[in-house]
Amino acid sequence: MRIPGKRVPRTRLVRTDRFVVAVEVEAVIPEDDPSEPCFESEAVQLLRRVAEHAKRGDVAWLRRHGKVYQAIEAPA
Repeated sequence: MRIPGKRVPRTRLVRTDRFVVAVEVEAVIPEDDPSEPCFESEAVQLLRRVAEHAKRGDVAWLRRHGKVYQAIEAPA
């Protein structure tokens, strides 16, 4: 079910110990409560899939869905 309201793009960061993935998803500013944008289930499911692929280290898949940043070791 689609939430009625204005649709706006939002960049969400999905963080794991090895990666941060910037993913653009669609948020909705609901007509009934415009105080805060919310996400529909499709956007939430995409963010969960991104987190799962990031935990597995599937960089090829991640690059198709967002901008990938990889953690590096700081020199001691």
